[in-house]
Amino acid sequence: MRRVICLLVALVSGCAQTSERVSLRADDTSISSIVLFSPERFSGDWQVLESATQGCHGAPQHWRWDGTSRFTLSGVDCTGIKPTHLGGVAALTGPGARMMPDTGFGREPIWVLWVDQDYRIAVLGTPSGQFGQIIGRKGIEDRPDLRKAAREILEFNGYFPAAIGH
Repeated sequence: MRRVICLLVALVSGCAQTSERVSLRADDTSISSIVLFSPERFSGDWQVLESATQGCHGAPQHWRWDGTSRFTLSGVDCTGIKPTHLGGVAALTGPGARMMPDTGFGREPIWVLWVDQDYRIAVLGTPSGQFGQIIGRKGIEDRPDLRKAAREILEFNGYFPAAIGH
């Protein structure tokens, strides 16, 4: 509980300027990636809808599937205290939708926690809880039902909703 209060105070006050981020999720909650995952359908242009990083709403992320084992990444990395350049690759490590980036995303494993059946919105996170975000395809802003479902997935995986809602 103390960690949640500290995180909320830091986010509200804007004083979270340290280089280390507090976990965005409860340590005692399990996290799981989706099993049925199509890299081909996930490939393409996304925008950040919600992130713990201030100034990332609407930031572009481009995930290009190479057809065999990895995504080429470009756009904006929304995993730190402030947005930075995203580049490099993320190798699919499995099972399901688990990837390991060579740069960006804090070089932590990226798990796709959920994607809707039409690949319009997705929830990404890390087992450590250092990163979590909701990304969507262009025009998804008009689908509050999908945004609500994505937030519920974050919560189910132990994320603190107030920490991701920027």
